[in-house]
Amino acid sequence: MPNPDLVAPKLIADIGGTNARFALLEGGLRRDEVVLACADYPDLVAATEHYLERVGAIAGPHRPVEAAIAIAGPITGDIVRMTNHVWQFSAAQTRQRLGWRRFIVLNDFTALAMALRYLPSEELMPIGQGRAVAGMPIALLGPGTGLGVSGLIPTGTHWIPLQGEGGHVTLSVMNERETAVLGRLHQRFSHVSAERVLSGPGLVNLYDALCALEGIVPEVLTPPEITRRATEASCRLCLETVNMFCSLLGTMAGNLVLTLGATGGAYIGGGIVPSLGKLFASSPFRDRFEDKGRYADYLAAVPTYVIGTELPALLGLARAFTEPGPRLEAA
Repeated sequence: MPNPDLVAPKLIADIGGTNARFALLEGGLRRDEVVLACADYPDLVAATEHYLERVGAIAGPHRPVEAAIAIAGPITGDIVRMTNHVWQFSAAQTRQRLGWRRFIVLNDFTALAMALRYLPSEELMPIGQGRAVAGMPIALLGPGTGLGVSGLIPTGTHWIPLQGEGGHVTLSVMNERETAVLGRLHQRFSHVSAERVLSGPGLVNLYDALCALEGIVPEVLTPPEITRRATEASCRLCLETVNMFCSLLGTMAGNLVLTLGATGGAYIGGGIVPSLGKLFASSPFRDRFEDKGRYADYLAAVPTYVIGTELPALLGLARAFTEPGPRLEAA
């Protein structure tokens, strides 16, 4: 009889603040990709067991004995807490409850950074000009339920993905209108981080602040409703909200490139920007990305791309079992 450990697939999962994206990895190929709503399950174990039952891998030789997951939150020890969802868990206890021999936990944008060099070029939308310098650092950020930030650093024969919480740096503003919005946000939040505006909830925060500046009672809108109205140009304040969002994201992306020396390019992930399509391409993003005074020419030479690949973090997770990088491996 074959050893079940030798034939069992590996489980990979990208756990965001809204959705949990699962897949099985077998022979280097992904299969049985399923997206579950985090709110439908009390914890990670329940969501995982539901997924395994759904794809027929709940028991026997088809049940995974190794797993790698990416979590939207800091990875600082055995207890993992998500920033924008209620789930928290002990990595060691989760490994035991699910019967895994090996359990790897990464930050979600660390996993996405591991995928950057493998993304199909036809699934990347270039914004502006610039040419990547081979072998140089790469920057990564992306607004979704929160704001993920990472990078990819070359170190000899390997590339090391960064694990950090750059989405929580203090928001940078550039003009009087943005300063006025920042003032409104300071009335609500003790610290106005970049994530307070560069995320799904951040779109709503921006819209509410702009309405307050205009003396208008804001409608109760969801992030998709704001972006839809902006795309249709059916709401002046929604369009201003999205344009300011893109401007602030450009400033954030330029700051990250300068910090990392990322002349290898800057990549935009997350769920919001790809949905904007042509509106993002024509937005102030690229102008603000390059608006760095004496370093404008430096930024102008750096390409920026929007990631259009579906479930791109799973590409990185597939390599977490063999490639180096920051992670927690449960005992």
